[in-house]
Amino acid sequence: MNELQNIPWGVVAPLIIINLILVVLALVDLARAERTNGPKWMWVPIILFVSLIGPISYFVVGRRQF
Repeated sequence: MNELQNIPWGVVAPLIIINLILVVLALVDLARAERTNGPKWMWVPIILFVSLIGPISYFVVGRRQF
């Protein structure tokens, strides 16, 4: 339990919140998108399990620009 007391929550908490917001926004955008670069089923685990880089990579690479 001492490990949790040593974590600098002032730095970690904003990163966790930003990551959660990005994941939710990426999943909502993925659900609404008609077409993406690559299959949608491939983007879901990337967004969910590749931490902060997954949602960012979806917005940069995965979205189709019209």
